Amino acid sequence: MSIETKAAGRLNGKYLTFNLQVESYGIDVLKVREIIRLTTITAVPQMPRHIRGVINLRGKIIPVMDLRVRFEFASATNNEQTCIIVVQVKLPDGKATQMGLVVDGVEEVINIADSDIEETPSFGGQICTDYIIGIAKVKGQVKTLLDIDGIVGADTLRSLRSLAATPAK
Repeated sequence: MSIETKAAGRLNGKYLTFNLQVESYGIDVLKVREIIRLTTITAVPQMPRHIRGVINLRGKIIPVMDLRVRFEFASATNNEQTCIIVVQVKLPDGKATQMGLVVDGVEEVINIADSDIEETPSFGGQICTDYIIGIAKVKGQVKTLLDIDGIVGADTLRSLRSLAATPAK
């Protein structure tokens, strides 16, 4: 069994697919806690640009990241399809926390087989693709499979430490 086959074999399963701009992405459905309509996001000072702020979700404060900004895409106008995917992420320090991800729209939950997943191609030495765990071919479309812990983890940890260090008024 080749390394490529071995890696792809671990990636098969169910993914929630969503879109950003015209591209389609997938995250492990086991990481998804819920999908909510875009709601009022309270800005928090001195956060990175891609951290939009926090929401109050049934009494729990959840940080919210705009994936469009995180991926350095052109800004888009929110519409009725824009929503927040609440995910459970594992932080670099081993703790788990919830995080909201603003996306342009949710597509579907799909089951992706081993044979439909390929390794992330090399884009050259200067381009980091660590957060891409594979590329899936589904119904003639390409879906980029994301390591949501890798995308969110370090940013969330820094943001949560910042929030904790801010004195309460």
